[in-house]
Amino acid sequence: MEATGTADRWGSTLDSVVVYAQGALCRRLAAGRVPQDGRIRVTGLPRSLDPASLRAHVTGAAGVRVTEARVETEAEPAGAGPPEGLRGEVERLRDAHAAALARRDRQAALIEEVSALRPVPPVPRRGDPPRRTPVDAWLELSAFTDERLTRLHARLAELEDALRDAGHELAVAGDRLARASTDAPAAHVATTVSAVLTLDGAEGRPEVGIELEYGVPGAVWAPAYRLTHRQGEDGGRLVLRASVAQRTGEDWTGVRVALATADLGRRTDLPRLRSVRIGRSQPAPAPSGWREPPPGLAGLFTGYDAAGPRPAAAPVAVPASAGALPPPPPPPPPPAPLGYGAAPAGLPQPGGVFGAAPEAFKSAPAPAQAAPSPRARSAAGRPGAPAAPAPPGGPVPSAPPPPSAQPPAGPPRPSDTELDYAALVLSGADAPSGRRGRLFPGASGDAVAAEHRRRAEAVASLPLPAHAVPPRVSAGSFDHRFDAAARADIPSDGTWHTVTVGEIAVGLRTEYLCVPSVEQTVYATLVLSNATDQALLAGPVEVTVDDEFLLTAALPTLPPGGVRRVGLGRAEGIRVTRRTSLHESAAGLRNTTTVLDHRVHVELANRLPGPVTVEIRERVPVTSEADVRIQERGDWTAPGHGADSGPPVPGTRVWRAELRAGGTAVFDGGYEIRFPAGKSLAGGNRRS
Repeated sequence: MEATGTADRWGSTLDSVVVYAQGALCRRLAAGRVPQDGRIRVTGLPRSLDPASLRAHVTGAAGVRVTEARVETEAEPAGAGPPEGLRGEVERLRDAHAAALARRDRQAALIEEVSALRPVPPVPRRGDPPRRTPVDAWLELSAFTDERLTRLHARLAELEDALRDAGHELAVAGDRLARASTDAPAAHVATTVSAVLTLDGAEGRPEVGIELEYGVPGAVWAPAYRLTHRQGEDGGRLVLRASVAQRTGEDWTGVRVALATADLGRRTDLPRLRSVRIGRSQPAPAPSGWREPPPGLAGLFTGYDAAGPRPAAAPVAVPASAGALPPPPPPPPPPAPLGYGAAPAGLPQPGGVFGAAPEAFKSAPAPAQAAPSPRARSAAGRPGAPAAPAPPGGPVPSAPPPPSAQPPAGPPRPSDTELDYAALVLSGADAPSGRRGRLFPGASGDAVAAEHRRRAEAVASLPLPAHAVPPRVSAGSFDHRFDAAARADIPSDGTWHTVTVGEIAVGLRTEYLCVPSVEQTVYATLVLSNATDQALLAGPVEVTVDDEFLLTAALPTLPPGGVRRVGLGRAEGIRVTRRTSLHESAAGLRNTTTVLDHRVHVELANRLPGPVTVEIRERVPVTSEADVRIQERGDWTAPGHGADSGPPVPGTRVWRAELRAGGTAVFDGGYEIRFPAGKSLAGGNRRS
């Protein structure tokens, strides 16, 4: 079979991306002529992709199908030339910073040397008379030292300023590099991630199209809106935008973007409840993908063992200047035998041809030790020969394990790693006896790719914009998808980018709301009604009225057909005044009933240039006692389920007024409370 590295290389183009609540599903397109062996290598995939999510199928060619799809990674030196772009700038500034630091250190060392200058008198000899102190020489040395240190300290201040500037430039360049796109290759290493495909039925076709689909972590999004409205109109323009951040390792340039609220990693398989039968007749177990090793596997290596030990490799001469080579790493210890019980005679351990036994079956008792091979017997007969190695699983236990350690009944159930047949490696003759001629999972996952995925997943902790809500939270138990109208560019830099999805037709009207019993202020609101079949998720909305930006508010989740109210702040052009009065009296034959008569007077004045609709809300007390009666007086009404979320508060009453420009309105209402005089609270106030 031809090696994988000789497969034809096809370039690919990223066509569309579906961004989920966390992660994204990318779709690449490639086209070309299929070679005779049907093997092709599609390049351009990101390093952070999930290899298990790769899907490939043929487009535009009936009868051609993909029989194998694998992910392979190639790494090679990027070349001896200097790096370009931000990375080269960072390396240059790092070298400049190191040089400035070295100059500063040398200057500091020179200052220490000059500061250490001291006059040293000669050692007097025995019998010599005392010498006079050379004061002039001491003064000259002191003047020389002061002058020299002055110049050196001035130079040191200049070098410290240069070092500070170099450090600042290096920090700025490092921050720019950290915020730059991760689509660029790593320093000095060029990595190519490819999808190796095998096609069947493409002989004689001039060109075949391939569509690749794979999932990547490191992509998040949050909805945002822009609302444009003109006063006096019943509609408006609501533009759905999305704040998208991704650090997948590839720049999304000119791609079709779709946004989904679903979880990319959520399981979709349905649970299966297996039946329990009583009796001897049981249903046949489902195939588990594992089978016993073929008979005679142990005798396959008899000739290899009879040939004796392999000759030792000739020592390699190492020059003295090159240093000694490091010793080779010790071989890994042989694994414990994996079996499900005592093996039948003539058969090797029943660990399975396709992978080792599952974890649940590794506690089974080890089989009896096999007879030593001829090579081992010949080695044991020589004087000074080492002792025969112990069996891989150690000494056979004399007593059976406790019942809890026995393997469960039924066929073995290998793990997903053991069922990945393409990743299994056939153990050779040099492997321990328990692994010879059997398939085992190869080396564990790529550590570098795991690091790329870990860095990509860090985008999930990015702080959300103001008033933004994660789509999984606002969508609730339903999943929605929004397709962008135009292609977009989103670099892989891990920062928020705004993508315009499209315009949504919404019903819009302006209403003014006032609760004068709490605050004598009128507030302007926009009432939005969703007339589409898609929900509007919660998020920030930028409100523009008459081409003037007002504010950024928080839009709640608006289901299809739902109505919500968005506050715009105070309406200074509408004045409201509220006055109340209370009259208390007694009624009944013996004045046994207390009557509280509440009267409410509200005045409105419109100072805006156009007509307005104002809703005034009042509150009437409610009671659950039979001997307390409340009688209302007024033309107000009880509100229904309107634009406010949830049912209305009990006792709420509403006045609605249509005011023209410069118009006024007056509303009078009230209620009367009758309760037994004996229920009055002495010293309390139950009248207001």
